[in-house]
Parts: sequence; C-alpha cells; structure tokens
Amino acid sequence: MNDMEAPVVDAAELAAGDSKRWLQKLTRAEIQELRQMNDWRSWASVITNWGLVFASLALVARFPNPFTVLLALAVIGVRQLGFAVLMHEAAHRTLFKQRTVNDTVGNWLCAYPVWSDIGPYRRYHLQHHAKNWTPEDPDLNLATPFPVTWASMRRKIWRDLSGQTAWKRVKYTLARDLGVGMNVQQFGANGSWRNLRGVAITNLLLLGILAACGHAALYLLWIGAWFTTHHLVVRLRSIAEHAMIPDPNDPLRNTRTTLARWWERLFVAPNYVNYHLEHHLIMTVPHYNLPRMHRILRDRGVLEGACVDKGYLGVLKRAASKPASLSHPGLSVVPGP
Repeated sequence: MNDMEAPVVDAAELAAGDSKRWLQKLTRAEIQELRQMNDWRSWASVITNWGLVFASLALVARFPNPFTVLLALAVIGVRQLGFAVLMHEAAHRTLFKQRTVNDTVGNWLCAYPVWSDIGPYRRYHLQHHAKNWTPEDPDLNLATPFPVTWASMRRKIWRDLSGQTAWKRVKYTLARDLGVGMNVQQFGANGSWRNLRGVAITNLLLLGILAACGHAALYLLWIGAWFTTHHLVVRLRSIAEHAMIPDPNDPLRNTRTTLARWWERLFVAPNYVNYHLEHHLIMTVPHYNLPRMHRILRDRGVLEGACVDKGYLGVLKRAASKPASLSHPGLSVVPGP
C-alpha cells in the first residue's frame, strides 16, 4: 500500500450496498462526492475539540466556582467523547487522506489522550460493522439490555457519574494493553507496558502545558471528566446508536440516527456522531458529510420508516421505559469507545 491508501471498506458496507431500497436513490457521482475527504475540515474538528477543552479550563481558572467547574466537567467529558469519535474516523481512515497523517493525528491528538489506540480499536470496530446485530457483534451487549426500568437507569447513571464505570474501564483497558485475559483474543493486541506510552506522554504533556500556565491543578478537571461525565455521554451514545431498534436484519432499521438540537451537539453528540444510521450505510463517508447524506436520503424518501429519532431525551426515556414488575437482574456493561 502507498501513503495514499484508500479508506477501509469491509463486508458491512458491501452488505448495506446490496439493499437497493436506498442505494438506488444515490448516483455514483453523489456517493463519490460524499466520500470525498477534506483535510481542513478534519483539522477544524480536532482544533475545535481541543479549543473547547482549553476554553473550559480557562473559564475555571478565571472564574473558579462550583458552576464553572460543573460546566467544565460537562463540556470536557463530551469533548473526550469527541476525541474518541475522531479516533473512530481515523480507524476508518476517513480523518485525513494520507495514512500516516491519519493514524498519527488520530492517535496522538485524539486516541491517546483519552486512553485509546487506533490499532486495536480498528480491529474491534470493523467486526462490529461486519457483524452488526449478529451473535459475533462485539458491541451487541451494549444494546441488548434495553429497555430497562427507570430505577435501573438511575443506577447506571450513578455508576457513571460516581466513577464506578470508569474504574471498570481502567481495569478492562489495562488488561487490553498488557495482553491479559480475553482482551488478547478480542483486540488482537500484543501485551506490553509500551502500549501505555502514548497515553502517558500525551497526558503528561497536557499536565505540563497547564503547569507552564501556572494552573497545574486544572489537570484534575481532565481526569475528573474522564471518570464521570465522559462515561455518561458514552453510555447515552451507545444506547442511541443501536438499542431498541425495530429490525435487526434491516440496515435502515437496525441503527439509529438521532436528530440533535444545538445543545445536544454541545453536551451529548460531538462531531456529528448522532448520524449513525448514515455512517453504517456507507461507513467511508467522513463525519462532516454525514448531515448532507442524511438530507439527501430524507428528501428522496429513503428514511421513511427508518430508525430516526428526534432528540436524545426521547431515546433515553424509552431506554428507561420497562415496567418495574418485569424487571430482572441484568448484565452490567461498560460502554465501548
């Protein structure tokens, strides 16, 4: 492969393409245009995410009070999800045109700071696309527990905001990086302490920048957000994408797009992650082109009857709609990246 390697394409995209119900509504030229990458748009997404993180930290430095701290935790936690979303783009090789730039920026500016890694994630995630809603889908356990009772949902939210989910994630990710247990088979990773190098360097660099500005203690907000709000929005994203879908065998009805309001894009769904149905239909469409793809499919009637919801609050309400009388102990899962 040369440095201008084509974006990753796997069986999931080909399978979706076999469904002429939607594909025949797009011309080849339109598909090519939707898949066209713009490096400047990707740089804008990376810079915007980091800009919002540093703006939140600066706000607390300038006006230290409980309100600004809570606001910073909310914004930073969502931007940490935003970095995971951009890492996800890089895993599909749709972040930057050149493979070396794509993987380098995807890791060092997006994945490593939030303790992730494109290599093992790419292997894991492409299996999700190829095996969506089959027993081999590695993300299936993130969707199948729902709906749950409101009491169960409250417990999940509390575990996220109290750091319990994050501690489970720490153990899980550490096992992956060290090559311990089932993570070796699932991620295909070679266990080594060297796998922790990227997360250590990027986090020490962030701490160093804040220390050089005279505000080293603000790093606690970065860590605090990862242990609390970050895992809550990751859970909301996981629920919205694949839980409570109408038809596991229909590519238009086994993945959800959630039409997000401006404040939901700020506090829940960064970098157009809410257009998940479109992403599964053609997974090599860059994130900034997904809204346009949605409009084309909507205007041509493709999305009539498709799994499209308005707003995350409605999805969350349905996810917690199971009657208490039907409740039973369920699996406690850690939301995936």
